[in-house]
Amino acid sequence: MARYTGASCRLCRRENLKMFLKGDRCYSDKCAFERRSFAPGQHGQNRFRKVSNYALQLREKQKVKQMYGMLEAQFHRFFKNADAGTGVTGEILLFMLERRFDNTLYRMGFASSRNQGRQMARHGLFTVNGKKVNIPSYQVKPGDVIALRPKNLKNAVIADNLEGAVRRGVPSWLELDQTKFQGTVKALPNREEITMPIQEQLIVELYSK
Repeated sequence: MARYTGASCRLCRRENLKMFLKGDRCYSDKCAFERRSFAPGQHGQNRFRKVSNYALQLREKQKVKQMYGMLEAQFHRFFKNADAGTGVTGEILLFMLERRFDNTLYRMGFASSRNQGRQMARHGLFTVNGKKVNIPSYQVKPGDVIALRPKNLKNAVIADNLEGAVRRGVPSWLELDQTKFQGTVKALPNREEITMPIQEQLIVELYSK
């Protein structure tokens, strides 16, 4: 499957927002966004221009798409599924993004970033309700139990990530049992716990043109 392979820090600088794309590095003094919090490129420090409504909508879509590590075709497909649902389209879209398997691994603390969560999912390190799942976009649902496969219980990276999860915290719709290397999806995500500055209505307006 196609994926973005460029510099992650460049994306944060372009959107003028720390999106925590590189895990623990984003919390350290090595974070490129902290050292160079201006847009990338030769004229990154001199971009003072009037921004149109369309540009605002486009940048919001790009920001959320990059935050969850998706390309345009897949992100648009998620939007169409959200638009076909019942309720507020923008919120449904965010809930679907939060329920992605790779994001859930990140939210629970098994992975230090969504990119790492995607890699873990693709490598089949975890099971959902006892069955191996290797699809990063798989939609978890309330009652699902996500567990590390027995042969991976000595994975030092995951153990370190769980220690660092205390710093981020686990959202209330998820429950983590650190001793058993497993977590449970207790409920659907709620809008209040998506703390990143996202204006989902701008995305709806962009795709509604």
